[in-house]
Amino acid sequence: MHLLDSTLSQDLAKAGSLTPAMVQRFEDLALYAQRQGAEGILFTCSAFGPAIEAAQRATGLPTLKPNEAMFEDALAGAQPGKPWRVGMVATFAATIPALTQEFEALVQSRGLKVSVHSQLASGAMEDLAQGQSDVHHRKVVQALKLLPEVDVVMLAQFSMSGALSQAQAVSTCPVLSSPDCAALMMKRLMMNKMLQQQSS
Repeated sequence: MHLLDSTLSQDLAKAGSLTPAMVQRFEDLALYAQRQGAEGILFTCSAFGPAIEAAQRATGLPTLKPNEAMFEDALAGAQPGKPWRVGMVATFAATIPALTQEFEALVQSRGLKVSVHSQLASGAMEDLAQGQSDVHHRKVVQALKLLPEVDVVMLAQFSMSGALSQAQAVSTCPVLSSPDCAALMMKRLMMNKMLQQQSS
């Protein structure tokens, strides 16, 4: 089941920060999905972490932020006390501070020594919206090449997943795409919930 509020990213860009009204829209979407029978919710925009947390509290369903699973995979090779370098490429500017803050909070909670290096693929999001996916993919690859040497690269938004194969082809380290990571984690969460329900 797919639900879309196509103006949220535009409204966030205009407002400059998350507003209570935007948070309410996330809760409304989540509650509607729950009423229609959804048993898990995966959000696909990277710049709305607190709103997604509010939606999860409103429904109580297994709920994933778009990059939650990718963050886990990006940190899989990190070891306490040893430096670990993570690159992040985004096409929506508001994503970078929101995602960096969210990722660094996770890093701190794990006691890891991780540096994050971000790069914006300027104009790529607009290219994709105009149907110019090839141009979008090239700009994502160009942005990736501007990153310093890192241990893993994250493509910050679901909309960037089409560029994954091209990004992997030029990268010297693993490149992660949030939809792939998220789908696998959601499958595990829903399977675990089903097993718990069967055993209770």
